[in-house]
Amino acid sequence: MPLLEVKNLHVEIDGKEILKGVDLAVNAGEVHAIMGPNGSGKSTLAYVLAGKQDYTPTAGDVLFNGKNIFAMAPDERAAAGLFLAFQYPLEIPGVATMTFLRTALNAQRKKRGDAELSTPEFIKKVREVAGKLGIDQEMLRRAVNVGFSGGEKKRNEILQMALLEPALAVLDETDSGLDIDALKIVADGVNRLRAPWRAFVVITHYQRLLNYIVPDVVHVLSRGRIAKTGGKELALELEAHGYAEFQEEAAA
Repeated sequence: MPLLEVKNLHVEIDGKEILKGVDLAVNAGEVHAIMGPNGSGKSTLAYVLAGKQDYTPTAGDVLFNGKNIFAMAPDERAAAGLFLAFQYPLEIPGVATMTFLRTALNAQRKKRGDAELSTPEFIKKVREVAGKLGIDQEMLRRAVNVGFSGGEKKRNEILQMALLEPALAVLDETDSGLDIDALKIVADGVNRLRAPWRAFVVITHYQRLLNYIVPDVVHVLSRGRIAKTGGKELALELEAHGYAEFQEEAAA
């Protein structure tokens, strides 16, 4: 059984249909890349999986670990092991990164019926994980993402992912606006977290991220549907030729 199974998914925003019958199956241990032109519905898919308001499924099913995702509130999806990395991580003035991380981790543990971590337990855990990811302790004392560079924001998000240990991580155009050093930070973090029981869905407009996070499967999303699926070589074809053939097919 796939870890994530999307079947004939249709989604509307403000009465306009964006996704028009998406089918997708992601197995544990796999990395799937979803590519496509602007406006094709890539971010809409990510938001629907995470449970963002105003993104209304009108048909189809999404199963996560065999369970209907639409019967779960966003916090229940997170507790079940779903993680969304945003294109533009939010800044939270006045909230220290350590406080934010501990609150998020303990909220997840509580939802799962696990005991919350004490302050010493949490500090030990976060230092171990941050050390493996090369994250400076000083960054953890700063307000969440406030004054962070693009690379620091992404490194912070990778730290969140490592602490929360999701079964499925969805990266929504996480490479947007990053220089090559920041891009490598993201890729290194994702590659360190690859595991037989964890899957990634990497949503990107450009092939360059996939030089560092090598996908098992590449999908082209165009006009609200998966127009083509292939191996990592498909991303190279898209880099060379663009999305014109898919847009032409949709217009035909």
